[in-house]
Amino acid sequence: LRVTVEDAKCIQANAFIQAEIFQDFSVQKESVIFRISLSVLLDCLTIFGTSSLPGTSTALRMCYRDYGYPLMLFLEEGGVVTVCKINTQEPEELLDFDFCSTKVVNKIILQSEGLREAFAELDMTSEVLQITMSPDKPYFRLSTFGNAGSAHVDYPRDSDLMEAFHCTQTQTNRYKISLLKPSTKALALSCKVSIRTDAQGFLSLQYMIRNEDGQICFVEYYCCPDENITEAEL
Repeated sequence: LRVTVEDAKCIQANAFIQAEIFQDFSVQKESVIFRISLSVLLDCLTIFGTSSLPGTSTALRMCYRDYGYPLMLFLEEGGVVTVCKINTQEPEELLDFDFCSTKVVNKIILQSEGLREAFAELDMTSEVLQITMSPDKPYFRLSTFGNAGSAHVDYPRDSDLMEAFHCTQTQTNRYKISLLKPSTKALALSCKVSIRTDAQGFLSLQYMIRNEDGQICFVEYYCCPDENITEAEL
């Protein structure tokens, strides 16, 4: 199951949920694509509240018959069943970031704990997050420029938090924090994050999330650079 969300044609988020995570997963066609309102979907999924009562859990059954039919959600908690019908729409053409592995210039894999700590230390009043990736010092640097001034967090390539470091050239790019903030929800749940950039400075953040049963799913964000910084401007 793949769920895709886009905003302002500048950022795209994809959640990849493996079939094994579901107790039962059946799709009769090779692929089924439709568009629904994200806010309506979230309202339906939280109809029993955002947290279950102790000793209870909410079960979900999701059904889609065919083109033109609504998406049906059956939610059950404590013997109470709620049925939601969400109207489906024609899917729009998605942004193609063309972010294949052969075009990746720099890539690091970091334990999510390190990125969570960095976001807590940086000044989020800044309009942009500046990311520097380099085969030489500072290796991996996050910078903000907020009301309290500039703030930087550096990670050496031999840091205990660094699981992989593959940088072929020095890159410094800026990304709007307003576009990246939604990704912090996935960061909070994840155990590892892969950070990649291509030659144009497009950013890929891939979060690995492990559920209580040890099953793994991925949430990936693609973001356009806000401003390329030349060496003379640093």
